[in-house]
Amino acid sequence: MIVAKFGGTSLADGARFRHVAEIIRADPNRRYVVVSAPGKRCDSDIKVTDLLYRFQQSGNQADFAPIEARFREIVEDLGISLDLSQDFAEMKQLPHNADYLASCGEYLSARIMAAFLDWPFVDAEECVFFDEQGNLDEVKTRHALFEKLRRLPHAVLPGYYGVMPDGQIHTFSRGGSDISGALVASAMDAQVYENWTDVDGMLVTDPRIVPQAAPLRAITYKELRELAYRGATVLHEDSVLPVRRSGIPIHILNTFRPQAPGSWIVPRGEKPDGPITGIAGRKNYTAIQIERENTNSMVGYVRRILSCLEHWNVPFEHLATGLGSVCLVVPTDAMEDCREQLKEDITLAVHPDSILMEDHLAMIAVVGRGMTGRPGVCARLFSALGGSGISVRVIDQGAGEMNVIVGVAEPDFEPAIRAIHREFFE
Repeated sequence: MIVAKFGGTSLADGARFRHVAEIIRADPNRRYVVVSAPGKRCDSDIKVTDLLYRFQQSGNQADFAPIEARFREIVEDLGISLDLSQDFAEMKQLPHNADYLASCGEYLSARIMAAFLDWPFVDAEECVFFDEQGNLDEVKTRHALFEKLRRLPHAVLPGYYGVMPDGQIHTFSRGGSDISGALVASAMDAQVYENWTDVDGMLVTDPRIVPQAAPLRAITYKELRELAYRGATVLHEDSVLPVRRSGIPIHILNTFRPQAPGSWIVPRGEKPDGPITGIAGRKNYTAIQIERENTNSMVGYVRRILSCLEHWNVPFEHLATGLGSVCLVVPTDAMEDCREQLKEDITLAVHPDSILMEDHLAMIAVVGRGMTGRPGVCARLFSALGGSGISVRVIDQGAGEMNVIVGVAEPDFEPAIRAIHREFFE
């Protein structure tokens, strides 16, 4: 049994719906399909989900017209008899919360695909559940999916959303259809979870920065999650967890080149040829440098600092300490409304000699299971960066030796990734 998920670019218009249907029908083992909302048809286009958010925020009925037109064009192009008028009328009856309207893209996409394949449509509202805090209730969801699907030889489901205990629609974070697909694969104990996108699998790094970046034939769950969390965008980072617990491999494939081998994500891989599997990173970080003499002997010092971050709901990505300093790296956006208050709270909590906040940092992760116990990897990394004139502002290594993370100034982000790629892959 195969569970297949198709992303928004794969479903941008009627021709792509038709192509996806051909892929589904090409293998009878593809029994359950999860779909995203239609994505961009070209670079200048707008994703349906973004159109829905715009309509929800503006409340202007004119902003609904391109949404309705997109879906009517797809239905007409496919030549199917499917009346979505009642759905459009309900969507137009504002106000709606943002999650409900955002979910409509996947809902309508799945309705159309089910009608075109002549397969049953199963609404995620009936089998994907969140608790009162908005966290996924995976046990209840897994049971509901199994009970709903076990009697159906085939089905199409919308990704991205589920339902709260009070009946309100709730969505995952953007890209969350990957999670929906993984939940279906786990619930049905699939042999493979296929994730169809618009690239030939996982690449060693972002092709927009390194155009010659090669696809990875195989990568472990741990490596994938590290890369996804650090910025790799092919697969949502949380989509790994349901299938990882069930030991189901993920096969990332290109909708537009279905003959390409793609990338396999597996529980355990063979010993890699080189130390590095991939490179990923993100911009828009801030380093909070807190200086005070002899902090190493002050019990509870770091805890008090972290309590200040917790109070303002600011997560931290990295933490480094010295005899007289603590450095925290946090997402800049998380401090947008509380920068000065946070600084004041830290001052009251630990009475530092100084607090310096340095913006415009980028964090780059070099990930690979081959790094473990292999001498010289860090030397090569820092030599590559130094040879390209790039100054490293932050250094962090994961406890499992799966990654080394470096912080650089944002203007050095792309040059740093290219330098690392040259050192380890060229």
